[in-house]
Amino acid sequence: MAEGESKITNPKSKIDYTEGMTLEASSGAGTHLAPTHEPLVSVLYTSANTVVEDFKRVMELAHFEQHLPKTSETLLKVNISWQHYYPGCSTSPWQLDGVTQALRGAGYDRITPVQNGTVVVDSHDGERGNKHDRVFTKHAMKSVHLQDKGARWVPYAPKGKMLVLDKVFPDGIEVPEMFFGTNIVHMPTLKTHVFTTMTGAMKNAFGGLLNNRRHWTHSVIHETLVDLLRIQQEIHTGIFAVMDGTIAGDGPGPRAMRPHVKNVILASSDSVAMDAVAAKMMGFDPMSLPFVRLAHEAGLGVGNPSEITVEGLDISNVNYNFSKDEDTFVSWGQKQIYWGKLHKFEKALLRTPIVPWSFFASNVYHNYYWYPLLGKRRIAKMMDTEWGKLFKSY
Repeated sequence: MAEGESKITNPKSKIDYTEGMTLEASSGAGTHLAPTHEPLVSVLYTSANTVVEDFKRVMELAHFEQHLPKTSETLLKVNISWQHYYPGCSTSPWQLDGVTQALRGAGYDRITPVQNGTVVVDSHDGERGNKHDRVFTKHAMKSVHLQDKGARWVPYAPKGKMLVLDKVFPDGIEVPEMFFGTNIVHMPTLKTHVFTTMTGAMKNAFGGLLNNRRHWTHSVIHETLVDLLRIQQEIHTGIFAVMDGTIAGDGPGPRAMRPHVKNVILASSDSVAMDAVAAKMMGFDPMSLPFVRLAHEAGLGVGNPSEITVEGLDISNVNYNFSKDEDTFVSWGQKQIYWGKLHKFEKALLRTPIVPWSFFASNVYHNYYWYPLLGKRRIAKMMDTEWGKLFKSY
């Protein structure tokens, strides 16, 4: 370590950190360069007039060039939680625009957006509905949809110990072949989630690394997110996250939320630290969230706010007082299957040919009941803000 360089040690981790980047990467190093991370999260206030340039600033404060090797292809892991545009729900067009512009300006010439659909959301529809396609056209990029026939998934045997994935998928774990030896930049939004209290950088890997049977892991979702972070640290050359909190979501996320204008953006090379800081800003104790605590204890990142450096905005007194574990009727029913009175029927209900009933129920509730009854009114209100006007401009 250079003279005068400060060193921060996470007492629950085997990873030593220096100011700037880790000395020793997390477990799972293969033949490629293992990713580095530091317990630093940058947070900035922004506005619709400056947000694209501000994404560059927030990424620079978190030292993105130190953690994303330019010799590797860089994947942009876009978040689509709904095929409709709903404020705070999915990666925003200005987030995608700002991150891409920052990477291009820094000399990253191989950038590929990756999208994943779900059993209830079509990513092609979501790409258009959220105006991601407009940004791709602007930057001459073509996205890859991981559920399409051309996207190849291959078996992967993790080097590190799995908490649950090897048990959930005893026949083997599969990951996208194109992920190996690449950088990945996660683009979550600042929002709550019915299963994990909040969702951010760690859960953004959920769709990208698990295929159409990912709902099998919901009953062990916290452990799953830790396993996925370990796999990421084994297969990628660099991991970075940029979160959009210009409009944040409170309530039964990731879809049926109450959007709030918060005008903040965040960036970090440490997915655990990113989620911990975002959780703290929402009003939650980060270490009370099992996926944050488990990842911290496993040495995959830093989840204790006292061990995280925050650059830019002073967030010590920020508390959005967001609602914890609020449910819709659908998510209440899902929790009964995963952890409640119906748990003994989970395999029959969700892992047999009758499973489409659950997809149908979710689709009817969200798209034909909640969205027209409540969602459209909330969207209309947000469209009168500077962010709604910016969305219309794309």
